[in-house]
Amino acid sequence: MLGADYGRVQAICWQAADENWLFSGRTVTLPLPYSRSACKIRGLFFGAFTTVANIKSAEKRARQTVKRRASNVAGRSKLRTAIKGVVNAVEAGDKESAAAKLKAAGPIIDSAVNKGLIHRNKASRHKSALNARVKSLAAG
Repeated sequence: MLGADYGRVQAICWQAADENWLFSGRTVTLPLPYSRSACKIRGLFFGAFTTVANIKSAEKRARQTVKRRASNVAGRSKLRTAIKGVVNAVEAGDKESAAAKLKAAGPIIDSAVNKGLIHRNKASRHKSALNARVKSLAAG
């Protein structure tokens, strides 16, 4: 990988996952798309990432934060997918599909509010905008 930009991620290096990666001591040098989000490469080292915390309760909070973040990322992805489904159906001009996807997106948006992923006003804006788009498609 000549000419690629490289970034640094702190990790304990037990074994090389790919021969293109450069290892030196406790620091792994990875191409920047990987080093920008350490969570993407977390699984590649089989739990070899070290935590900064020295206290047991802080280590536990760090573990909980990783789990909670993974759940939040998945929930936001589900929300965005539902919204994009309605928008794409409206842009394609498919009235029945747009109405069905809007009906399915409503509970997904509401559950995102209940889980604390988005504010209730943002959910209301999304639902209102999507409903207006589907309504204009049906009228037009």
